[in-house]
Amino acid sequence: MRKIKKILLVLVVLIVILGIGLCGYIFHLKPKYDGESELKNLQKETTVYFDDFGVPHIYAESEKDAMTTLGYVHAQERLWQMELLRRIAPGRLSEIFGSVALKNDKFFSGIGIEEASVKAISKLDKNSQSYQLTMAYLDGINQYLEEGTTPLEFTLVGVKKEKFTLKDVYNIFGYMSFSFAMAQKTDPLLTDIRNRYGAEYLKDLGIEGEFNTTQLKSSKENIEEYTTISKSVAALLDKSPIPPFVGSNSWVVGPNKTKTGKVIFANDPHIGFSQPGTWYEAHIVTPDHELYGCYLAGTPFPLLAHNRDYAYGLTMFENDDIDFYQETNKKGDSNQYQTPTGFSTYETRKKTIKVKDTSDVVLTLKSSRHGPIMNDLLERLDRKNPISMSWIYTQQPIQILDAVYGLSHAKSKDDFRNAVKLVAAPGLNVMYGDAKGNVAWWATGKLYKHNKGVSSFFILDGASGKDDITEYLDFSKNPSAENPKWGYVYSANNQPEAIDGYLYPGYYLPEDRAKRISALLEPKSDWDKEEISKMIYDNTSPVVTGTVESLIANLDNNSLTAEEKQAIQVLKSWKGTHNTEDLAPTIYNKWVYLYLKNTFEDEMGEDNFNLFLGTHLGKQIIARQITNENSVWWDNVKTKNVKETRTEIVSKSFHKAITELQKQLGNSITDWNWGKVHTVEHEHPLGKVAALRKLFDVGPFAAPGSNEVINNQFFGYNDDGKYYVKGGPSTRRIVDFSDIENSWSILPTGQSGNQFSKHYNDQAEMYNAGKFRKMKLNKEEIIKTSTKLVFKPKG
Repeated sequence: MRKIKKILLVLVVLIVILGIGLCGYIFHLKPKYDGESELKNLQKETTVYFDDFGVPHIYAESEKDAMTTLGYVHAQERLWQMELLRRIAPGRLSEIFGSVALKNDKFFSGIGIEEASVKAISKLDKNSQSYQLTMAYLDGINQYLEEGTTPLEFTLVGVKKEKFTLKDVYNIFGYMSFSFAMAQKTDPLLTDIRNRYGAEYLKDLGIEGEFNTTQLKSSKENIEEYTTISKSVAALLDKSPIPPFVGSNSWVVGPNKTKTGKVIFANDPHIGFSQPGTWYEAHIVTPDHELYGCYLAGTPFPLLAHNRDYAYGLTMFENDDIDFYQETNKKGDSNQYQTPTGFSTYETRKKTIKVKDTSDVVLTLKSSRHGPIMNDLLERLDRKNPISMSWIYTQQPIQILDAVYGLSHAKSKDDFRNAVKLVAAPGLNVMYGDAKGNVAWWATGKLYKHNKGVSSFFILDGASGKDDITEYLDFSKNPSAENPKWGYVYSANNQPEAIDGYLYPGYYLPEDRAKRISALLEPKSDWDKEEISKMIYDNTSPVVTGTVESLIANLDNNSLTAEEKQAIQVLKSWKGTHNTEDLAPTIYNKWVYLYLKNTFEDEMGEDNFNLFLGTHLGKQIIARQITNENSVWWDNVKTKNVKETRTEIVSKSFHKAITELQKQLGNSITDWNWGKVHTVEHEHPLGKVAALRKLFDVGPFAAPGSNEVINNQFFGYNDDGKYYVKGGPSTRRIVDFSDIENSWSILPTGQSGNQFSKHYNDQAEMYNAGKFRKMKLNKEEIIKTSTKLVFKPKG
C-alpha cells in the first residue's frame, strides 16, 4: 500500500512538474507586449504601444528606427506566415512540407518570379528612401529571428531559420501578383470548349463582356485537352498554404454626398480566408511621417492605409495580363521552335528543389520568346505540344517597391497618381480619398492590345506572330476617375467603361455587387460612418430575385408536392437577403447548383464543370443563361434521339433540390436556415492535422453573406449541400475625414499569428456580426488603452 502511495505521489509530482513546464513553455512563446528590449542599429529610444486589440503604435524619432521596430514586432506575431510566403515563389515549400508540396514548387519555381525579382533588385537605387527603409524593416525581422522565441510551427515542422532578404520581399509581391490573375484558370478551359463543341457554345458565356452591364464609369484548332492547365493551376492555388487574392469592394464618397461635407472612404479586399489572416495592422508616428496601415507579411509598406491627410486601398482590376501561346517545335528537334523569322532555340535553365526527407528534384525548364513552357511545370500536360505563358509581371520592369513606398508617402493627389503609374502588374483599382475633399480611382497595370479579331481568352498561336501583343497603352489610357461630377467612386471588380471605344478584356465578376453599391450610393446625399458600416456588411443581392423569377417561370407546375409549393412560396417572398436565419438562400443555391450541373456537366465532364464553377465566367452565367430558351446547352449530349428543353432541366433540378434538402435538413422547411449550411472556419496550414485543428484553426461559425453580395462570403458548390466559406472581406475599413481619430476597422480573426496570444482570435465574433473597432490615432487615448514596450539602442 505504501509503495502504491509512493508511486502515486511520484506521478502527481511528475504531472505537476510537466504542467509547470508546459505553462512556462507557453508563457515563453507568447509575444512580448510590455517591458524593455534592445535593438541593434536603433539610433534613439523607440516606444511601441500595443492597444486593446494588439495593434502596435510605434513612436520613433526617425522613420528608419520606426521601420526596424516594425520589422521586429511584425515578426514576433507573423514569422510563420512570413516564412511560408517567402517560400512560394522560389519553390521552397517542399523543404519543410516534403513531397506533398512538390507540384506547387515545380510550378512556381518555373514561372520566373524569382528571376524577375533578382533582375529588379539589380536596378534599385541603393540610396533611395524606399531601399533604405526596406533594409531597416528586414533588419528588424532578422533581429527577431536571431533573438526572439521560435514559433511553435517552426518546431513542429522543423524549419531551419534563415535571414530574410530583399529578394524575399520581391518574391512575396510576385506571388501576390500571380494570385490576382484569372487567365490561367479560364483561357485553357474556354479553348477546350470551343475546340470540342464550336463557337455556338461560347455565346452564353459572356466572354466579350456583354453580361457586364453595370460598368465602372471613367471620366476620360485542333481538339486538345488544354484544361489540364486550368485544373492544375486552380488546384495549386486552392491548396496553397497562403490563400489567393480574389475580388474586393471599395467606395469613396465625396463631400457633396456626406452629412458632414467630408470624404468617407470604405474598402474590403476579398481574399481567401486563412489563419492568421492576410493583414497585420500597424501605426507609425515620427516627427515628419504618420501612417496607419495594413501590411502583408514580410513587406515593408502597406497596401491599405490612411493618415490625417489621405486614405487609400485597392480592389482587383481583373484585367487580362496573362496570355497562353501554342508553340510549334521544329520537326525532329524539340529544342527549337517556330517564330515569325524562322526557328529559335528555347532558353533552358536548371533549378533544384530540395525535398524534405528525400532526394532533391532537378528541373530542366524551357522558355520561348513568350515565356516559360507550361509542359515542364505541370503534370499530365502533353509535352509534344508546348504551351508558353506570357505574363506582364515578369516581362515589364518591376517597380513595386518604389510604387508602394510612393503610395504610403504621398504629399498630394498628384504624388499618389505618380506612384500608381509604377505598377505594371498586378491589375488593381487603387482607391483614394483625402481631407481636402478629393476622391479618385485609377486602374494600375501595363495594358496592351492584340491585332483586331484576336481573342486573348483562348490559347493563341505562338508561331506566326499574328497573335502577339501589338501595342502597350500609355497609363493615360487606363480606366480612372478623379472627382467625377456624380460625387463618388467605387469598384466591385466589374467591367470599366470603354476607353477610346476600346472595352478592355478581362475576367470581371458579375454585376451583383456593383449594381447594389451604385444603387445604394446614387440616391443618397447624407452618408455618415454608421450608414457606411451597414452598407459594407450588406447581405442583399439585387440580382438573385430576378433569377428566381426566371427559374420559377420555367418550372413545370403540374406535379409539385405540398413541400415543393411551400418552397416556391419562400422563394417568391424573398428579398434577396442572405442572413443566417433566412430560408430562401438554402433552397436557391441548391436549385441553382443542380440547374448548372444538369445544363453544363454533360458537355464539360465532371472535372471541367467543377473547374468552370470556380471561374468568374461560372458566376457570370447564372443570371443570364436561364433567360435564353434556345441555348445549345439545354440539350444533354449524352441522351440519344432526345432533345432536352429549358423547362425539363429547370424542373428536374428543382425536384431533386427539394428531395436532397429533405434528406440533408429534414422535412420541415422552416429548419432550412442559411446558417446551417453556410459556415466559415479560418484554417491554419497545420490545422489539417486533426489533433492540431482546435489549437490552430478559428471557428467554425455560421456565416451570413454569400457569393457576390457586398458581404462577399464566397464558397464553391458541391453535391452535399454544405457551403464552406473559402474567403471574403480580409478587412473592413471605414475612414471618416470628419472624425479621423475614430475611423473603423475589423479583421476576420485577430492581429496575432501566435496561438498563445489573446489577439489570435479576439476579433472573430465581432467580424462575423458586422461590428468594428477603432483605428486609433489619438496618442492620449492610445496610451490609456495600451501596454508599453520600449526599445532601446543596443550597445
